[in-house]
Amino acid sequence: MQISTAVLVAALIAAAASPPSDPVGIWKTPVDDGLIKIERCGADICGRPFSSAHLRSVPDQKDVLNKDPNLRGRLIKNLLIFRLQPVGPGKWGQGTIYNPKDGGTYSAELTMPNANQVRLKGCLVAPFCKTQSWNRSQ
Repeated sequence: MQISTAVLVAALIAAAASPPSDPVGIWKTPVDDGLIKIERCGADICGRPFSSAHLRSVPDQKDVLNKDPNLRGRLIKNLLIFRLQPVGPGKWGQGTIYNPKDGGTYSAELTMPNANQVRLKGCLVAPFCKTQSWNRSQ
């Protein structure tokens, strides 16, 4: 009986200490009232913008600032802006994020400190990085 109780307590402690590991869902950004959909892309996660104050006023907004002229006709809504690989519990990286507001592509890392928040860090070159916290919307 004591061994079973000890195993159960150890399992509960391990589960409580484990970071959340599923960022799939809708996330609200702190800029432009934006909503980003994170979904599975095989073992990776992918992010796509599907709503913002600007996209609601200009729903057919194109990727006009893209550095590649051949890509400037793409719609920003539902555009794949990042694809990240799992690199540890509650952490994804080894990928990039594209910012349609400046046409730049940056190295990226996403961490999930809790079930209702993700932190996305984008870097031009370390230490020139910026981190945003996104809150779960759905």
